[in-house]
Amino acid sequence: MMHKIRFDPEYSPLVKEESSRYRIVLPFSKVAWFTVSLPFVAFLFCIGWSILYNFEHATSTHCKVYNFLPSVSAAIGHYRPQKDVWKAAIALQATIRVLVLVMYFQYYKETVHSLAQGLSNIALMLYIIENTALVTLSFWSSDENYAFHKLSFITFLITSLVHMVLTCLIMKHYRNISRNALETDSLKLKWRFLFFNVASILMACYFFYRHNKYCEPLVYSMFALTEYMVVISNMGFHVTAAWDFAGRSLLISGNGLRIV
Repeated sequence: MMHKIRFDPEYSPLVKEESSRYRIVLPFSKVAWFTVSLPFVAFLFCIGWSILYNFEHATSTHCKVYNFLPSVSAAIGHYRPQKDVWKAAIALQATIRVLVLVMYFQYYKETVHSLAQGLSNIALMLYIIENTALVTLSFWSSDENYAFHKLSFITFLITSLVHMVLTCLIMKHYRNISRNALETDSLKLKWRFLFFNVASILMACYFFYRHNKYCEPLVYSMFALTEYMVVISNMGFHVTAAWDFAGRSLLISGNGLRIV
């Protein structure tokens, strides 16, 4: 049973642990990819299944005009098995993201100027709130509790965006050591996903307004498509942890769980 987490950069995986019967070493880059792949695959499944088996209801709106894509809320929260698959993926990835949080906490302590540690702590707190809001909006759909779902969605959108901005600024301006090649690539990807996310949000707002104002065919589908872009750009931003922690591994043994 895993009962403790230790961060030990000097630990060598080749040294035997004193009382461990088994040891599994996982590169943290693979852990990061796996964590993001859970909601990504579930997201694609929910959209595809909704189109195949719930098309008419999932794409209908109050305007009663033709659309061909379901909104994110409809795809992940209105039908079974979609919402069960989505909830399972979100619950599992939320658990693993606790490890990512621990990694970034230590990473900021090692690489960020002491005067900017307060800013780093704000970024970490936003990361926690973002993940919590993602869980709550997933487990309480708009059909079940519209007000709470809406609050969770807005909280997720704001905290994720501010977290992206702070992370990019911290890693660009407040490091106390130089970036290596992988960290440089990671920062470039972070900026690209941030800009893509902002552009997607603005387009989603435009299409949502136009749909409600003019009730034109296909406009709600364009809104849904830009929603997908918001979700995917958020996932892309988080997968850059694979570059940030390319040299780290997760050691699972009878003595607990250790980041090495």
